[in-house]
Amino acid sequence: MKRKLLARVLAVTMCAALLLSGCGGSKDSKKDAAKAESTKDSELRIAISANPPSLDPPSVNSNIVGGIGIHVYEPLFAMNANYEPTPVLAESYEVSEDGMVYTIKLREGLKFHNGEEMTADDVVASMNRWLEISAKANTLIGGSTFEKADDYTVKLNVNQASSDILMILASPIQFAAIYPAEVVESATEEGITEYIGTGPYKVAEWKQDQYVKLEKYEEYQPSEGEASGLAGEKKAVTDTIYFEVVTDTATRIAGIQSGQYDIAEEIPADNYEELVKDTNLKMSVERGGTLNLFLNTTEGVMANEKVRQAALAALNCEDICLASYGNPDLFELNAGWSVPTDAQWGTDAGKEYYNQADTEKAKKLLAEAGYNNEKIVLVTTPDYAEMYNATLVVQEQLKKAGFNAEVESYDFSTFMEHRANPKQFSMFITSNSYNMLPIQLSVLDKGWAGLDRQEVTDGIQAIRSAATEEEASKAWAELQTFLYEDGAATVLGHYTGISAMRANVEGAGYLRFPIYWSASVTK
Repeated sequence: MKRKLLARVLAVTMCAALLLSGCGGSKDSKKDAAKAESTKDSELRIAISANPPSLDPPSVNSNIVGGIGIHVYEPLFAMNANYEPTPVLAESYEVSEDGMVYTIKLREGLKFHNGEEMTADDVVASMNRWLEISAKANTLIGGSTFEKADDYTVKLNVNQASSDILMILASPIQFAAIYPAEVVESATEEGITEYIGTGPYKVAEWKQDQYVKLEKYEEYQPSEGEASGLAGEKKAVTDTIYFEVVTDTATRIAGIQSGQYDIAEEIPADNYEELVKDTNLKMSVERGGTLNLFLNTTEGVMANEKVRQAALAALNCEDICLASYGNPDLFELNAGWSVPTDAQWGTDAGKEYYNQADTEKAKKLLAEAGYNNEKIVLVTTPDYAEMYNATLVVQEQLKKAGFNAEVESYDFSTFMEHRANPKQFSMFITSNSYNMLPIQLSVLDKGWAGLDRQEVTDGIQAIRSAATEEEASKAWAELQTFLYEDGAATVLGHYTGISAMRANVEGAGYLRFPIYWSASVTK
């Protein structure tokens, strides 16, 4: 048995602002702090773009559900700002020598919003339900089980030894929220019916199609360590948070401009230029995912690797992304398929094949491939402007390189039918939100674009069976390099999600979802 204690980051007290009065603080500094606190509004109003279908994060893959849920519920582990699994409700863990059993020690004395103490019974019930109902959990570690060791210790028996177990447990997508056992037991097929967690806020009211009201949980006990991403100390700054359902984009924009809302989520890129000039507002632009080009590796002329490499050589990704998003502030050029700042999975491996913008190289590769003006079909849909606009630019770039490139545009459902049939496309573009684990990427799913290669199967196995995080990272970098070398697909750019907030809003954060427990509004 090897013991692995999770390191706790100690909070550092910043005394720089108190140099004149000493780090202990003076009476005047305490008065100033109290005065500053009194200028904070007790409410935060956030306009969200849709009614949440549930308030049960494990049961539905929804950004809105997850974004509300992180304020109410907590998992055993969560991602810090570097996308590293960090203890939240867990205190420490042990891994058996064969990697098949994780023994997790729980923090003691934590209370749910109903006043009951969290114990192993609650964790086992919640986690086994998560393994059952979360599609991502079931796919990755289905067949694993949690069991109680004692009141404050649980054991996870995994289906296979893997270096990414903690990453899976800490993933914010359909995250493994811990509920009281009785809440789990009373859950229906539609989800839980009581919204009780251990988080910094509790659900006070949910009016369908109107708002979700959260109130500060006064008995909240944060984990130790400096706040970082979804981990560390979570100090609820504002007494009440309203998530107001405003499905109409124009209404959200008008509301944020008038001051009706403090924050408005899901701002279209088309409105960015207008709002960024408004001195009463400030814009939050956060990485959201990747815009990708998939190439047909199995049918027609594109099955020739040199033809695919010619296509990659021709691409000017900056021009493509400008056509999609309109402003350089709204995208980032990076070869990686994962979040660039992810400490484990963020890599630019294969970057020599990315954004080459080399028309002459493309022409040379086409000549070497024996390309004879065969038609190249780019399928797309006008239902998603960023995909459609990017496709038109790619078409023009391919034509300049000597491709006989044509665009076929369909409604979204028909586009998906063509995309699923390798006989009906040469290339297509999609946007995909980030996954916390690279093995979840659509590019590795042979059902997505028909990439059925042993190198992919072996690469996924190498990632999952790696003995250390370093080895897993190396295996992913090698697999990403293969995707570029093979010309199977390319990242075009990393897109962003846009929110607008009033200029007097401070402290909002972001990691996969907007973070509002640290946010406040100055009166």
